[in-house]
Amino acid sequence: MIQIKALKKTYKMGKSNIVYALRGVDLFIASGEFVAIMGPSGSGKSTLMNIIGCLDRPTEGTYELAAEEISKKSDNELAAIRNKRIGFVFQTFNLLPRLSAQANVELPLVYRGMSSSARRAAADEALEAVGLAERKKHKPQELSGGQQQRVAIARALASNPSIILADEPTGNLDSRSGTEVMQVFQKLNDAGITLIVVTHDDEIAQHAKRIVRLRDGLVVSDEAVTERLLAGTTIDSSPQVEGFAL
Repeated sequence: MIQIKALKKTYKMGKSNIVYALRGVDLFIASGEFVAIMGPSGSGKSTLMNIIGCLDRPTEGTYELAAEEISKKSDNELAAIRNKRIGFVFQTFNLLPRLSAQANVELPLVYRGMSSSARRAAADEALEAVGLAERKKHKPQELSGGQQQRVAIARALASNPSIILADEPTGNLDSRSGTEVMQVFQKLNDAGITLIVVTHDDEIAQHAKRIVRLRDGLVVSDEAVTERLLAGTTIDSSPQVEGFAL
């Protein structure tokens, strides 16, 4: 699914100061994996996530997504890849407060040219997958933090992406809500979706199947999770993913 070789990213700060965000990263992620990327502030994990998500380009090295070289794509080509192949989940949910959960999930599908009926069906199916079918008419302020993040996951899922990228998805949640979100991620991964989660939380990372650690722009460890945490099953509406069109 993802093959990265000798990836480097530098930023010019001022006239002569160069910041080395990534110093030569090699990384392979197969289809269907659940990978947590960890590292201290300034380690390069967010830069790596941005490049994987086609939000930025490397300075040097190669990035292949599904055997297609991404590094030299035009802005329009990168936008098309993001729209069709990648779902994003952010720490701050990014839901529009005046729209219902259903309408928030539908919104990105407008840019894909889908009919209103097709958008509504896709949104309903995605909300069912994250256990929020009964709350689809609720606005964000009527939902808990964990439920809002599950709406954000449904929004990412509705486009039927190959990969979901989540940047600190539990950072604004209490432990119970964070566990609910990780339960959803585990069920989606069990259904075949490739998941990449950036987190600073060791306990959250233990829900993944593999942990990649960065420091100073380099991969310093890449190991399978031997004692994986399996999220509990007690949430207010249990996610169903078997019928979702992945």
